[in-house]
Amino acid sequence: MALVAEFLGQITFNLGANEPTYPTVVPAPDFDPDKDAARIETAIKTKGVDEQTIIQILTKRTYGQRREIAFAYERRAKKDMISALKGALSGSLETVILGLMKSTAQYDASEIKASIKGLGTDEESLIEILCSRSNAELLEIKQVYKELFKKDLEKDVAGDTSGDFAKLLLALAKRAEPSSVVDYEKIDEDARALYEAGVKRKGTDVKTWIAIMSERSVPHLQKVFDRYKSYSPYDMQESIRKEVKGDLEKSFLTLGSTTIFNVPLCVHPCVFQSKGAKEKVVTRIMVSRCEVDLKKIRSEFKAQYGKSLYQTIAEHTKGDYQTALLSLCGGDD
Repeated sequence: MALVAEFLGQITFNLGANEPTYPTVVPAPDFDPDKDAARIETAIKTKGVDEQTIIQILTKRTYGQRREIAFAYERRAKKDMISALKGALSGSLETVILGLMKSTAQYDASEIKASIKGLGTDEESLIEILCSRSNAELLEIKQVYKELFKKDLEKDVAGDTSGDFAKLLLALAKRAEPSSVVDYEKIDEDARALYEAGVKRKGTDVKTWIAIMSERSVPHLQKVFDRYKSYSPYDMQESIRKEVKGDLEKSFLTLGSTTIFNVPLCVHPCVFQSKGAKEKVVTRIMVSRCEVDLKKIRSEFKAQYGKSLYQTIAEHTKGDYQTALLSLCGGDD
C-alpha cells in the first residue's frame, strides 16, 4: 500500500474546463451500432464466450457509442446488454468492460460509493478522485452520485471520514469554480500565509492550508508555490511532507502535484506487479481516463520511467484483462 500512496502523490490530471484532452479512445469511424450489437450478441452466445470480440468492440468505442450499441442490443435480443455481459464475463475483464459501460462521471461516482460502503473506508480511492478531478468534473460527479444513489456525496463523505482529512475532502467537494484570473496582489499574501501556517510555526494551521489550496485557481497556486520558496527553506512538497502525515499528507501532495508539475498521473511500474488494491487502481485509471487524458498519462509514464506504459502492462498482466488494458492504452510510445 505504501507504493500506491507514493504514486498517488503524483496524481496531476486536474484539467480546467477549457483544457485540451488527450484521449486514447475516440469515436470509431463508420460506426454501426446495429452491426456491433449483432456481433456482441453472437460473442455472448458462443460456447465459451468470444471475449476477444467483446474487447475489440467495446474498448474501441466511446461511451456515447457504447450506449447506442446497448440500445441496439436490447432491440435485437430483448434483454439488457449490461446484464448479458455480466452473465458472460468474470473477474478482471468483467470489471473493465462493465466500467466502460458507465460514463466517466458515473464510474467515478460508483468508485466513491464503493470506497465508503460497508466496513472500512478506501481512503486512497477518495483521495485519487476528489483531489485530482477538475471542478467541472466534480460537479458532474456530484450530480450523478445524487441520481444513482439518492444521497448527497458530501454527506456520505462526511459520514465516513473524520478530522482534517474530512474537512479537506468536503472543501473540495463543495468548492465553486475559481476564477482563472491570477490575483497578483494575493500571490505574496497566500505564499506568506502558507509559510506562517506551517513551517514557520510549531504545529500546522491546517485550516489555512485547506482554504488556500481548495479555493484558489491552478494558475494562481502555481505562482503562489513559486513565491513560497522565497519564504521557506523547503518547497511546497517538502513542506507538506514535514508538516502533515497520513491521508492528509497524500491529499495535499495530490493537490500540490497538480499545481507544481501540471502533468498527468504517473503510474509507478511496480503497481502492475501484484493484484488486489493495485490492480483496482490500474483498472480505474485506464477506464476512467481513456476518454480524457490517458495519452498524456502514457507520455509522462515513458518520460518518468524510460519504458512505455504499453510494455509495462504487457509484462505484468495476462489474458483477456491484458488484452483489454492494451487496447485502452492505445499504443506503444
